[in-house]
Amino acid sequence: MIAPASDDAKKHRPIRSYVRRSGRLTEGQERALETQWPRFGIEAGESMLDYQQLFGRDAPTFVEIGFGMGKSLAEMAKQRPEHNFIGIEVHRPGVGSLLCQIKEFGLENVRVISVDAVEVMTSVIPLASLAGLYLFFPDPWHKRRHHKRRIVQPAFIETMVQRIKLEGVLHMATDWQDYAEHMLQVAEDCERLVSSAGKGRFNPDTGNRVETKFERRGLRLGHGIWDLIFTKKT
Repeated sequence: MIAPASDDAKKHRPIRSYVRRSGRLTEGQERALETQWPRFGIEAGESMLDYQQLFGRDAPTFVEIGFGMGKSLAEMAKQRPEHNFIGIEVHRPGVGSLLCQIKEFGLENVRVISVDAVEVMTSVIPLASLAGLYLFFPDPWHKRRHHKRRIVQPAFIETMVQRIKLEGVLHMATDWQDYAEHMLQVAEDCERLVSSAGKGRFNPDTGNRVETKFERRGLRLGHGIWDLIFTKKT
C-alpha cells in the first residue's frame, strides 16, 4: 500500500501548468510511436543537447512548447526546411500525431520531447542556444483560482530568455484577453526582452505564425487573438 503524501511533500510539490490527459491512441499514432520515436524522439536525460549532432547540421534551432497535435509545427517545418525544430508535448496522442506527420511529409528537421517543458528547459536545452521559442495558445486556466497554474510566470519567462540567443525571438499567442495582458506584463518586466510592437502593445499580425487548432477553436467561440513577439537584447 502506498502511503499518503506528507504535508511537507504536498507543500513542495511543483504546480503543474497542464493536466496529463491519457487519451486514446489511434492505430497510426501507436505505430508511429513504436517506429518513428527511436529516430525522432529525444529521451531527455541529464546532459545538454548538441543540436549539430542531433540534426546532423548547424542551423538555427527553434523550440515549440506544447505543440498539441503537431499540425502547426509540422507545417512550420515544411515551410522552413533550413531551420531545426524541437517540439515539446506531454500528450501522447499529440506526440504520435506529430510523428505520423514527420513520416508522411518526410520531415528531417523535427525532433520531439515528451516531458514537462518546465523540467526540460533547464535539463537539456543549453543556455543562449536557440534562435527562437514559441508558446502558442497554452492552457489559459481561466478561473482566477487556477491562474497560478499558468505556464507564463516570471520565473519561466526568465528560464526561456536564458535559452535564447541575443536577437533571438520569443513568440507567444493566446485567445484569452486577460492571459494576453498577463503575458505582456510578465514579458515587459523582463529587462532583456523588447517588444517588436512597442511597449504596452500587442503585435498587429501573427508574424507569419501558422494557424493552430486552438486558435481556430478560439475564433469559433468569438475570442480575439493576441500575439506577442519579443526579441532578446543585451
